[in-house]
Amino acid sequence: MAKLVVDDFKGFRELVGKQLPVGDWLTVTQDMINDFAKATGDFQWIHVDVEKATKHSPFKKPVAHGFMSVSMLSKMLEETIQVKSVQMGVNYGLNKVRFPSPVVVNSKLRLVGHIANIEDYGETSLKITWNCTVEIEGSEKPACFAEFISLMFE
Repeated sequence: MAKLVVDDFKGFRELVGKQLPVGDWLTVTQDMINDFAKATGDFQWIHVDVEKATKHSPFKKPVAHGFMSVSMLSKMLEETIQVKSVQMGVNYGLNKVRFPSPVVVNSKLRLVGHIANIEDYGETSLKITWNCTVEIEGSEKPACFAEFISLMFE
């Protein structure tokens, strides 16, 4: 995947409604799932107990936390687009989030997205609404759909 690079906010604003480059595949490992459980304190067996999940889960494998997909959006977006003039970016929030399909361990995920809206946010920053779909390789349904909002500061 080739990262889309623009020089400044003027060029970035021209991308509203346009598809971003499709992200590279990322494998979700059991170590990643365990680390997310440690970070959030969510140790539900469906995520971290490999033996029990193999025997008792309808998926026959551990599954990643739904919020793990959302937490990866910033990094996935960073890998698809760069605005050279940006000094800092921060997460602002989410309008909509859905988890249509579980992410079983060792699944491969990638981001497909576009910029839905860009608004001024103060004198030297923007508020961006991104429509993000986290696809699962080989699955008709995505892991996650999110209307994600971030701020960029020049």
